[in-house]
Amino acid sequence: MRQLLLLLSVLISPLLCAAPFEREGKHIVELKKAWDLCPEEQRKGMEFLLTHMPAKDATTLKAEFLLENVRLAYQARNEMPWGKDIPEEIFFNDVLPYAVLDESRDNWRVEFFQRFKKIAGDATTAAQALERINAAIEGELGVKYNPKRRAPNQGPFESIQLKMASCTGLSILLADALRSVCIPCRIAGTAMWTTIEGNHTWNEVWLPEHQKWMFTEYNPDKKGLDHGWLIGYAARGIPESVAHGIFSTSWKKSTHHFPMVWNMKDTSVPGIDVTQRYIDLGSKDLAKPGECELRIDAWQLGDDGKSTRKAIEIEVRQQDVLIAKGTTPTATADLNHFLTIRVSQGMRYQVVVPGKTFVAIAPKDKEEHLRVKLELKP
Repeated sequence: MRQLLLLLSVLISPLLCAAPFEREGKHIVELKKAWDLCPEEQRKGMEFLLTHMPAKDATTLKAEFLLENVRLAYQARNEMPWGKDIPEEIFFNDVLPYAVLDESRDNWRVEFFQRFKKIAGDATTAAQALERINAAIEGELGVKYNPKRRAPNQGPFESIQLKMASCTGLSILLADALRSVCIPCRIAGTAMWTTIEGNHTWNEVWLPEHQKWMFTEYNPDKKGLDHGWLIGYAARGIPESVAHGIFSTSWKKSTHHFPMVWNMKDTSVPGIDVTQRYIDLGSKDLAKPGECELRIDAWQLGDDGKSTRKAIEIEVRQQDVLIAKGTTPTATADLNHFLTIRVSQGMRYQVVVPGKTFVAIAPKDKEEHLRVKLELKP
C-alpha cells in the first residue's frame, strides 16, 4: 500500500496541471486499476512505466492497454533466449515502453510479437535476431521511405496502412519491431545537420553481445552496426546544441529533451546527448585538410517531365585514371543520403556514368564539400 500511495503521488502532480478535475479523477481510476490488476512479478515494470509516463498519456490511456503492453513485454523477455541477458534498467527504459516519441499510441505489441518472433526464428542471440529483422522488416510491412507521407511522426499502424513513412516513421517501426521481441531499441537523431540542409532520425540498439549502444537504420548498411551514410554528418554534430547535437530518446526523465522538428516547442520526450559518441565514431570519415567531399546522386528525367532519384554505378576519374567508384542512392533513400567520395581540393575531376555521360568538376581550394547532381535524360 505504501508503494501504491507513493506511485499515485508522483502521478497526480502532473495531472493537476494537465486535466480538469473530473477528467483527472476518471483517469486516476484507470491508473490505479492498471496497478491493482498488475501481477506481482510485473509490478516493478508497471511502476517504471507509470512514473515516467508523459502527462498526456496519464489522462488518456486505459488500464487494459497498459496491462497488455506490460504483459507482452515480460512475455517476450521470458520467451526470447536473450531476454535474461538484458539488464533490468535497459529493459524498463528501451523495451517496455509502448511509444518512443509523440506518435499515436497504437496497440502494436500483439501483432508485432507474432510477426517478428517468427522472423527471428531459431536465432539464439539478439544479434542474430536483429540481423534477420532488420533485413526483413521492409518486405514484411511493405513500408518504404517517402517524403509524401502524411506526417513525420506517424504511428506504426498508419505507416503500415499508407505503405510510406518519413525517416522518423521508419525509425518508430523498427523500434517497435525490435522491442516486441525484447531487443532494446531507441531513436537517435538531429534536428539540423551542420553542413547540409535538413534533419534525420535513425535507431540505436543495445545487444548483450556488445554491451553498448550501436546504431542502425530501417534500411541497414551492408557493413553492419555503427556503419552508414549518416556517420560523416553526425560526426560534425555540436554537443549540448538542441539544433545541431545528436540526441537519443529515453522513457526515464532526463536533463535533456529529444528535439522533434515537427514540434520544437514540445519538450515532453526525454533525451540523452550522445553527440560525442558520434564525433568519436565518425572522425575517421571526415574530410582531411586539403580534401573535398563529393556528395553525388543521380536523377532520371521521365517522359512526364518529372525526375526521380536513381541508383546507378558511377566513377570519379582524372581522365584515364580511376579515382573511385560507387553506386548512387535509390529513389527510396533519405534525401540527405548521398554517395560520398573524397577528392583533393584544387584539382579537376570527371564524374562519369560509364557509357553515357560525365560531369566535369573542380573543387576550389578550402571547399570542404561539393554537391554533384547528375541529371539523366530518358
